[in-house]
Amino acid sequence: QVHLVESGGGLVQAGGSLRLSCAASGRTINSISLGWFRQAPEKEREFVASIGWSGSTYYTDSVKGRFTISRDNAKNTVYLQMNNLKPEDTAVYYCAARDGSGRYRSQSDYNNWGQGTQVTVSS
Repeated sequence: QVHLVESGGGLVQAGGSLRLSCAASGRTINSISLGWFRQAPEKEREFVASIGWSGSTYYTDSVKGRFTISRDNAKNTVYLQMNNLKPEDTAVYYCAARDGSGRYRSQSDYNNWGQGTQVTVSS
């Protein structure tokens, strides 16, 4: 089991940037996959990005070229750098983790979740 805590959310104008962090505890992240999901008001939670233990990354189409997921195993932390933010990126962003390395894009693929951090992009 791994405990996840997100931080870095906030209010930003369209075109701005934010970097979300997800600090893991309870075990090292060296051999696990991590993902970011988001949930906008009255919408289902959706996949944003994931990174395998090997460093392979995957993104949903709407964030490709704007968001970058990365991991720092020494700090046991995964990051989501978000650039050129748009109002439609407004959501609560969740960090998730699971064992193994693969194209994990579904909520059901993950068994560890953080509490979420709010990102609001104003127009």
